Amino acid sequence: MPIKVLSSLDAARIQWYHFKAIIVAGMGLFTDAYDLFCIAPVMKMISHVYYNGDSINTAVLSTSYAIALLGTATGQLVFGYLGDRVGRRRVYGLCLIIMILSSFGCGFSVCTTRRSCVMVSLGFFRFILGLGIGGDYPLSATIMSEFANKRTRGAFIAAVFSMQGLGILVSSAVTMAVCVVFKISGGGGLEVPDEADLAWRLILMIGALPAALTFYWRMLMPETARYTALVENNIVQAAKDMQRVMSISHISDEATTEPSPPPPLPPPSYKLFSRRFLRLHGRDLFAASVNCHYSEKPSSSTNENVYDAAFEVAKLGAIIAACSTIPGYWFTVYFIDKIGRVKIQIMGFFFMAVVYLVAGIPYRWYWLKHEHSNKGFMVLYGLVFFFCNFGPNTTTFIIPAELFPARFRSTCHGISGAAGKLGAIVGTVGFLWATKKIDGNAINHGYPDVNRMRVAFLILGGVCIAGIFVTYFFTKETMGRSLEENEHEQSNNDESEDEPQIVDGQSSESTLLQTR
Repeated sequence: MPIKVLSSLDAARIQWYHFKAIIVAGMGLFTDAYDLFCIAPVMKMISHVYYNGDSINTAVLSTSYAIALLGTATGQLVFGYLGDRVGRRRVYGLCLIIMILSSFGCGFSVCTTRRSCVMVSLGFFRFILGLGIGGDYPLSATIMSEFANKRTRGAFIAAVFSMQGLGILVSSAVTMAVCVVFKISGGGGLEVPDEADLAWRLILMIGALPAALTFYWRMLMPETARYTALVENNIVQAAKDMQRVMSISHISDEATTEPSPPPPLPPPSYKLFSRRFLRLHGRDLFAASVNCHYSEKPSSSTNENVYDAAFEVAKLGAIIAACSTIPGYWFTVYFIDKIGRVKIQIMGFFFMAVVYLVAGIPYRWYWLKHEHSNKGFMVLYGLVFFFCNFGPNTTTFIIPAELFPARFRSTCHGISGAAGKLGAIVGTVGFLWATKKIDGNAINHGYPDVNRMRVAFLILGGVCIAGIFVTYFFTKETMGRSLEENEHEQSNNDESEDEPQIVDGQSSESTLLQTR
């Protein structure tokens, strides 16, 4: 018999619970963005408090950025796997608890005089914070995809992801507000007042508040119907859970049926990373992993006062978020279910490549001629952020949540996201070294080396061009399709008999849904 609760979810009208799920899941992404992006002005403050206003050593700065990304990649792998093993809802709450506690831990980093002690302690808590953030990525995408209808599923997942833009904006606003308050309260006349050591800690701890406020509502969310029905094989409970939170027709029979022992499902037809899995989903996993994209916001020049320095970095981040990042997210929300994931991803990669090449090819001439003062590069930088988010940054969050079977969905999303974060570590650390300021009597005094910057822009352009080809040749369009259709279609098309557990040539999920 068909699983009515799943077909009803696919056809369900848009209702209040969809928006509630967007807010509850999105606040996790909001917290993620706040914690990841507030570190730039915080590091500027730390450079004044513990490094006497000098720039932090590039190796130390690279490590401080990379440690959170490494934790995020680890969290995506670990909690993505656990989301498929023990359930989305249980692991979802654990990730939020980790984010809340580690955000406070960052603020309470031990030592107030020895900078090495402070940086090690901060790095430890940033890694733990990354674990929680990493787990939130695959679970938020998977949960939203499994609650949504197939007509507007892309817009709903994109709306969850768009909360990152608001998190970036709020992190900048909070940083600016804290700097203004502390400066007015008596520290404005000193280059590094004693209270500055409290200011950066407060900024980090405030990041725990949004997550804490949504914990109660996240715990009230039921397990997704697809996990309950397809992985736990409890169709009755899936129908009851959905009737409790949503108005869905045609599932009353399933919800009221006594849970007498159902006919046993056939065993899973293949395991993760088995030969059959790689034949059916290896290409999708490769494309999702290679195309994952991450962007870093810019830093700003050093100012004399610690609060002014952090304020300028935060202001620059706020401008980029308001003018480029947030509009890019919401363009995706509007167009994702109209023109498709693949076209948006290709378009985003294309225009990012154009911007990088426009900035990189004439970079040496442009840099020397305008003596570092032209604002055109800020416009180009804003365009990169716009097409990053109206492009691969958002689509690579959506597509892995739609391509894979329910029993592998969270795991595969975590794998693809972790691959993106590892690439982000290479890109972020590499760009920090490329933009490392040099000394000397030449025109480049106090500015990044021209040749290194030019090469960095050209490499980034080449990566985007590679992304276009990978997307075109390997990425499948998922717009308007049920989450189960990919598994059903691929199982029917696969004629291999290497693994004899297949029942009637179909997987367990396909067997359940074959009469839909």
